[in-house]
Amino acid sequence: MQTSHNQLFVYGSLRSDFGHPAYASYISEHFVLLGLARVKGKVYDLGEFPGAVPTSAQDFITGELYRLREGQDFDWAMAQLDDYEGLHENPPLYSRETALVYTPNETTTAWMYWYNQPVDENARIVSGDVMQYLQEKSNDGKQMNQ
Repeated sequence: MQTSHNQLFVYGSLRSDFGHPAYASYISEHFVLLGLARVKGKVYDLGEFPGAVPTSAQDFITGELYRLREGQDFDWAMAQLDDYEGLHENPPLYSRETALVYTPNETTTAWMYWYNQPVDENARIVSGDVMQYLQEKSNDGKQMNQ
């Protein structure tokens, strides 16, 4: 298993295909996309954003694995993400922790943001893939309007 503290796993609005301005102005400039990856956990639809919680069960969250372009920028880069993810709110929405990340070729570690508040099991995204869930939700809405 590879260990790297310059890696980041994202599963929601910071994914490349989500189209969030924070990706274009921040992630794409300071991080290199390594590819799709998975982390053990459950992800929930919290309305405006998704939230993930760790689990020991065989449930996985699909996301993207990134590596910081310049290692010396670690403290600054992670501080920006901490602000974005609400770590300085009271109480904090998320906590940043390292997690085991599974790629098609290896298991490694990366930072990720776990949701730090209670979740409603009814809001669980069973597939573990926020992008797939949003696409299906969008398609369902289009079919209802036809």
